Amino acid sequence: MIEFVPDIPRWRQVADVIRQRIKDGTYPPRSRVPSVNQLTEEFGIAAATAHKVHRGLRADGLIYTEPGMGSYVSPPS
Repeated sequence: MIEFVPDIPRWRQVADVIRQRIKDGTYPPRSRVPSVNQLTEEFGIAAATAHKVHRGLRADGLIYTEPGMGSYVSPPS
C-alpha cells in the first residue's frame, strides 16, 4: 500500500503509480495491467476508485481493455 496524499484524489495517485510502472517497463506493451480487484487489494481502495484508475489510463491512451479478457498496456504509437 502507499501513503496517500490527502489533497490529491486517490485514483490519480494510484494511476500515477501504474503510469510509472508502464514507463519503467514493469508492465511492457501488450502486457496485462492489474485488474480492478487487484488494484483494490494492492492499494486498499474501493472498486469505484479502481474503475476510475482504469478510465483515466484509457483516456490517456496508456491502456486498452478487451471485454472479457482484461486491460493491457497500449503498444507504442
